[in-house]
Amino acid sequence: MSALAWLIPCALALGGLGLAAFIWSLNSGQFNDLEGSGWRAIQDDEEPSQPPKP
Repeated sequence: MSALAWLIPCALALGGLGLAAFIWSLNSGQFNDLEGSGWRAIQDDEEPSQPPKP
């Protein structure tokens, strides 16, 4: 029973910390453009340095 005396407050503190981190990420704009970063990962912007020889 004494283990619950420190496990419950630790669990509540960790849950509050996770909630605070999630709210901070929402307010800082981390989730504004969810699809853009996925498209940027597969987009090929680099041009070849030399054209292929025929």
